[in-house]
Amino acid sequence: MRELLNTLYVTTERAYLHLDHDTIRMEQGAETSFRMPLLHLGSIVCFGDILLSPALLHRCADDGRSIVYLDRAGRFKARLEGPTSGNVLLRWAQYTASADPARTLAIARSCVAGKIQNCRQVLLRGGRETTNPTASTQLSSAAATLAQTLSRIQHCQDTDTLRGHEGEAARTYFGVFNAMVRENREAFHLNGRTRRPPLDRMNALLSFLYMLLLTDCVAGIEGVGLDPQIGYLHTLRPGRPALALDLLEEFRPLLADRLALSLINRRQVTRDDFREYEGGAVYLSEKARKETLMAYQRRKQDEVYHRVVDKKVPLGLLPHIQARLLARHLRGDLPAYLPFLYR
Repeated sequence: MRELLNTLYVTTERAYLHLDHDTIRMEQGAETSFRMPLLHLGSIVCFGDILLSPALLHRCADDGRSIVYLDRAGRFKARLEGPTSGNVLLRWAQYTASADPARTLAIARSCVAGKIQNCRQVLLRGGRETTNPTASTQLSSAAATLAQTLSRIQHCQDTDTLRGHEGEAARTYFGVFNAMVRENREAFHLNGRTRRPPLDRMNALLSFLYMLLLTDCVAGIEGVGLDPQIGYLHTLRPGRPALALDLLEEFRPLLADRLALSLINRRQVTRDDFREYEGGAVYLSEKARKETLMAYQRRKQDEVYHRVVDKKVPLGLLPHIQARLLARHLRGDLPAYLPFLYR
């Protein structure tokens, strides 16, 4: 089992990170403000104007430690990696499967099934936790609709039809998402799903969490030697990590959506923690970004039961475990890709 390595999120503007033996040292001006040993560090994510020394870049490349650059709003800019690793035969199997419509459909169907089932669990839990009878009815009805969609995807004959059912399920799910918000309902009303840019507070929080989760999915995929660009559910585009987006789908409800609701309902994030920009874009403030990052890291330590490995594992390990299961399927060791199902 892979050790759950930490991600270092650097949000301090103009911070300078450099290598000090086997430790990262962060300086602000002439003062050292932070130290962290490299041993338990899996990746570094930099927000905005952050400087890294050449020695630290070289060490991370040698160790297989990724460095991700994001702008101040959390939009992805670049990812630095060392030499490509992994078995070339595994990647060849991945490419061969992507050229086979039947295998592509089977893997994509598993990804969508995992996503819809986990969305149902979020709605059912929300229905149990709410004290509002109307909200409970809405959530139960939506969960029943998702169950019907789940049965229909088993009969899809092509990926386009499958994507249509996925879109229908997403509209049903987000159509009742507001019923799970118990605090600041007006401020965090979800006006449909908007991405680039997010146009309300809830979309801004969800997009930020999805970006963090995508970074972990890319790391899990690359860790087993797969190519994050070649996916099965998401269409291929230059620079798009299609396979990471495929893997992301089954984790959205558990690692992002539920966390967003918890942050709002516990008032850890409030209406004043967001900034509006020209054109209607809404992004988290620096304070809210730090609060969300810490909550995300804590959430990754929570353990859940994994039916395939038959034991409890930290949520943060799920992208690595699922990437390994997908690799085993592509090599022919497993007859199908089995998504993670929360219960």
